[in-house]
Order: sequence, then structure tokens, then C-alpha cells
Amino acid sequence: MMPSDTGFKAFLFALGGLFVGLAGCSEVAAPKPEIRPVRTIVTEAKPIDDDRQAVGEIRPRQESDIGFQVGGKLVSRAVDIGVSVKKGDLLARLDEQDFQNRLRSAQSDVVSSEAVLVEAQATEGRQVELLGKGVTTRSNYDAALKNRRSAEAKLESSRAALDLAKDQLAYTELKADFDGIITAVAAEPGQVVAAGQMVVKLAKPDQIDAVFSVAEAAFRDRKPGEKPAVLVSLLSSPTIVADGVVREVSPVADPTTRTYQVKVSLENPPPAMRFGASVMGRLKTTTAPVISLPGSALFDQAGKPAVWVFDSASSTVKLRPVEVARFETDRVVVSGGLRAGEVVVTAGVNRLREGQTVRLLEQAGS
Repeated sequence: MMPSDTGFKAFLFALGGLFVGLAGCSEVAAPKPEIRPVRTIVTEAKPIDDDRQAVGEIRPRQESDIGFQVGGKLVSRAVDIGVSVKKGDLLARLDEQDFQNRLRSAQSDVVSSEAVLVEAQATEGRQVELLGKGVTTRSNYDAALKNRRSAEAKLESSRAALDLAKDQLAYTELKADFDGIITAVAAEPGQVVAAGQMVVKLAKPDQIDAVFSVAEAAFRDRKPGEKPAVLVSLLSSPTIVADGVVREVSPVADPTTRTYQVKVSLENPPPAMRFGASVMGRLKTTTAPVISLPGSALFDQAGKPAVWVFDSASSTVKLRPVEVARFETDRVVVSGGLRAGEVVVTAGVNRLREGQTVRLLEQAGS
């Protein structure tokens, strides 16, 4: 029994030494902290081109709905869409039979009123003569004077009715108020139209606007009343461009799209920019000094944007929330959370952790 106990103790001692040796090996082989290589950029606040864009269309600056001043049956329309007209050209005509009848009736009323006035004037003249001789009474003269004045008023009324009948007859012909192009028609021959109802739409071809629907965010950095320059190009042919300036901004948002209508007045637009053409508008201005970063620098922190900022003293990175003014095609414009001169990681942001040691792959630059 004794030799057996001695061997067992020796076995336990050897086993303990093995564990100690393994532990020592473990301490020696402990991995070093991972140093991850990253690419960075030094932030710099500087003005940038405000290249925000919007899609719109070409519209005439002045476009009028042309209609008759009287109602009636449309018997002819002399123009179609796209026709150029001069001021005073005939556009459409109503059936004038009823208006001619009213004119003849008014003319007859004038002739009748003139005859009544002649008779009243003669009666008044006789009463004046008889009153001077003392043959008639004052009341008879007053009655004759009243009749004469009533006849004069009746004649004036008849003449006014005659002028109105002439005007209404003239209104049966719809004529162009100015030189322009017909952009729409809304009535066909045989149709009964009401007074004021649009028959054709007439636009001035020499003054055109590019009209855009712009989101409210585009006005946050703009001063009230500012009218920046805009470069407008055809969507189908970007090489065809025209310079413009913001002429009007709607003060009320569209109730459906919640966008604001912006009208840009074009200077010497090319002939290819016809009414209804789709165009692209881009601001020709620069912003105030801002910090811009590549889109790859952004990190999602609980649904909010953040960036990894490099600490040169410890060679580690820290996550910092930032405020993004707007997203662009190849960059993001930061409005808060960063200062000029700080070093921000631009690649590999999703593989970093708070306080991780990093190694810069290249010299940080602006």
C-alpha cells in the first residue's frame, strides 16, 4: 500500500506541474490589442457649390384664358393649338342672330324716343307762348315741361341701350388681346358657351419661365427675398442651357405635395425650350462655409448619424453624433457636431468600436 500511495502523489504533482506550465504558456501567448488600419480626412470649413437640382417644365410667363363676354352658340373657331396670332385676329365667333335682333329693337326705341321728344318740345313751346299771353295756367306749363324732360331722359336711355346692343353684337366675335400662341382650346363649334368661359388659351411666346416644385428644406439657408441665379438645361438634351433668375416663390405650399412653386425667369432661352418641355434647374451659388464629408464616413448610431473621430494622443477613435444639413450625390454636408481640423475616419467605419486603436493608412488631408 505504501509504494502505491507514493506513486499516486507523484502523479498528482506531475499533473499540477503540467497545468502550471500550460498556464504560463497561456500568459505568454496572450493576443495583443488589434490595431485596425483606417483612412481619414481632415475636416475643413469652406464654401461649396450649391448644386441642388430640381426638375420642372417650361411655361409662358403670361398666359390668358380667352372667352366671350356674352353667352351663345359657338358657330366657328378660327384657330387651333400651336397657331400664332396677332393682336385683333379673329379667334372664334358666336351665332349673332339674337344680338342683331336686339340691335334693331334698340334702334327702333331710339327713333320712337326722338319722336316723343320732338312732340314734348313742341307742346312745351306752345305752353310757354300761351302762358305769356295769360291764356293757360301755370300747372299746364309745368306738365308740359315735365313731359319734355321725361322724353329727353327716355331718349338718353334708348341711346344707351343701343350702344349696349352694338357692343354685345361686337362681342360675338372673339379676338386676340395681344400677339401670342394658342396653347389650348376648350370649345368646339356647335357648343353653347357661357359668358367668361374659356374658349382658347393664349400665351406670349417671347417671355417664358421655368417652373419648379421645390421642397421646404431648400429654403432653410436662404435669406427672405433672396433671388439666386439658376442654370436651366433641357432634360432630354443637357447641353442646351439658359441662364435664369428666381422671379417668384409661392408663399403657400401645395396642399398635396407640400412643395413650393418657384418660377425662374429665363434670359434669351434657346428655341428648343418650348412650352411644356421638361428641364433641370441647378442653383449657381455657393453656400456659407460648411464641413462636407464623403458619404462613407457616416455611421448609424441608434438611427442617428455619427462619425468616428481620431484622437492623435491615444491613437484611438471615438464615436460622435453629427447633424447633417443635406445629403448629396457624393457627399454629405454637416451642420453641427464637428470642428474644422478634426480627423474623421472615412473608410471601414462599420468595423470599428469605441476606443479602438487604429493606424492611419495615409496622411490625413483636406
